[in-house]
Amino acid sequence: MARGWGKSAEEVEQEAEERARSRAAPRLDDSTEARGRRERLETLRLSRARTLEQLERSTTRAHREMLQRTLRAVESEIETLNRDDDSSARPA
Repeated sequence: MARGWGKSAEEVEQEAEERARSRAAPRLDDSTEARGRRERLETLRLSRARTLEQLERSTTRAHREMLQRTLRAVESEIETLNRDDDSSARPA
């Protein structure tokens, strides 16, 4: 395996858990909005994984700081989307 292309065991495990959770979770809302939200979450998770990989390899302080800011922004958006998804799933 080429250096820098592998995933940590933790990332592999986390992705497997997320896939299992998404298969086990009932699809309550297959509206266009819900599909868009799921697609955005998947995109953000991939961005997070890529940013973590870059952060592990980064040696320049300025680059690490930029990646840390990116990571915080991505994680914040994931949290917001998850929170919105949780609140929309609750009955009124």
